[in-house]
Parts: sequence; structure tokens; C-alpha cells
Amino acid sequence: MRVVTNSQPTIIVAVDGTTTYTFANEPAGVDAGIPHGDILGKTMTSVIGPIKATKLAAINKQILANFEEAESVAPETSVADVRESHVLTFEMEDGEEQIIKSDHIPLRGDRDFPPGILMVLDDITELTRERRRSEQMLSELINTLVSVVDRRDPFSANHSHRIAEVARSTGQEMGLDDLELKTLDTAGRLINLGKIFIPTSLLTKTENLTPEEYDLLAKSVQVSGDLLKNVSFPGSVVETICQVGEKIDGTGPLKMSKGEILPTAQILAVARTFVGMVSSRAYREAMPFDDAVKLLLGLSGSEFESKPISALVNYLDNRDGREQWAHFREQPSDAAE
Repeated sequence: MRVVTNSQPTIIVAVDGTTTYTFANEPAGVDAGIPHGDILGKTMTSVIGPIKATKLAAINKQILANFEEAESVAPETSVADVRESHVLTFEMEDGEEQIIKSDHIPLRGDRDFPPGILMVLDDITELTRERRRSEQMLSELINTLVSVVDRRDPFSANHSHRIAEVARSTGQEMGLDDLELKTLDTAGRLINLGKIFIPTSLLTKTENLTPEEYDLLAKSVQVSGDLLKNVSFPGSVVETICQVGEKIDGTGPLKMSKGEILPTAQILAVARTFVGMVSSRAYREAMPFDDAVKLLLGLSGSEFESKPISALVNYLDNRDGREQWAHFREQPSDAAE
């Protein structure tokens, strides 16, 4: 085992329930600044310091307790059932962060060693920093693209951000995971990108729109998807935007039915429709929240799934959504001048 693990770039160690090392590979010694053979018999606190040791020991203690119980119930799957992975952040003496990905695998005891934990520790600090830099650059680019649309139509200023906010809040009510929530946020902010090809005269038209003009605005969502199809996003951002016009009865542009439409697209479609109704437009006043909800409920089962609508209504009524989003109904100052 030592020969195999010494060739790995990650730290691989084993400790017992008292945090005493029973095994350590060479990278563990390099990280600690001592020969890896000298680590054996020492506690984690004496080798890696109290801050790291405390966090890791707490995880190990719980795993060992879970492992003991799992062994008595299903020993054939107990190791897989209780092993855990974590991403831990530690503040270093110089004020910088160190981010460690840790895998904790329970070890059965024998006559020579008590039960313990095999830990695989991987320093992902630089990888995390690079990912954060990339995410920041992507966010700044998205904001720049959104601002291009906002400047062309004062009535749509902040419209994309509001769609993203409502979609994210609805997704949270539905229990979506972090990647799905990030997908909703990004897709919501970019959904109106296709409007850069819509004439400003149409975006700011004060009379009722003709069916042809409504159709042109509706198709701008597909243009948004086409513009972004070669961009790589975390999550199904482009697919969500492209499917947002679909209806669960199968009468949408792509003829996708209920089971084929992404949950993020269904949520975004409800959020987009809601924000559109409760926001002032150049050709009409904002709709009251109760009227918008009534219309959404009337479309449940034909255009929209009932779950996103119910989640949105719950957020409005029980999460102070009405107060948070009351400003949606205000007419933009630039448009009023």
C-alpha cells in the first residue's frame, strides 16, 4: 500500500478513533514538513495543527459511530454507506484560505489495529481560485450583455434580473439543488438577450401590440438560445432558455410535452410570465399580483406545471414575496419622463 500511495500526489493517511496516525504516505510527510515515517503514532493535532485536526476529527468521529451501527445492520455495504466527502476551508496564518477536499473511508479493525478512518486529502485551493475567477468573469460578461438590452428599453430595465430572482426563489421553494438554482439565475439573466435584434420602436411602443409584434417578441427567446448555443455554462443554461416557450400540453414551438421539458425551463417560464404581467410595459400598466396569480393558475395543466406555480404562490404569501417584489410594479423613471 505504501508503494502505491507514495506515487499519488494526494495526502493519504489513516487514523484511529483517538486521531492517532496508523499510516501516512510520503506526500503527507512533505505537507507536514517531517519524514512520513515519523508521523506514525502522533496525533493529528501535533502534525497538522489544532484547527485542521478539530474539523477532520469531528467528521471521523461521526463516521465511526455510523459505521459501528451500519456494520450490525448491513456489513456487506457498510463501508460504502457511511463514507463521506467534504470540501473544507481553513484560514492560514497569512490570512489566505486553504481549501481541502477530504474523503473519509471507514476501516474495520483487526488484532493489530483498532477501527479507523482512511483519509484522502487533496488541496484544491488553486483550482477553486481559478474557478471563482472564471465565474466572476462570466458573471461580469453576463451583466454587460444584460445592460445592452436594458439600455434599449427603459421599460425592460432590470427585467432579466427580476426574472432570475423570481425563478431562483421559486426553485428554492421546490428544493432544487445548487447547480439547478445557478442555472435558473444565469438563464433568467440572459433570456432577453435576443431582444437586441428587436427594433427599439417596437420595444417602446405605447399602443397595444399586434399579433405579429407579440410573435416577434416571443421568438426573441429562441434567438437568445441560438446566440448562446456555443457557450459553455455550468448547468443546462442554453437548454433551459430554448425550452422556456414550451407548453406541457405539447403545443409549444418544439412540440415538447410534459415529461420532456426541463424543470428549470418550466420554472423559468412561470417566472418570466409572472414578471411580465406584474411589470409596467410601454403599452400597459402593471397587473396586480392577485390577478397575475389567477391567470397563472388558469394556465396550470395546459401551459405550465402546477408545481412551479404553487411554489411561486407560496413564496408570495408566506415568504414576504409581495413586499420584496412590490417595486416590480413601479413604472421606470426614465420611461415616465
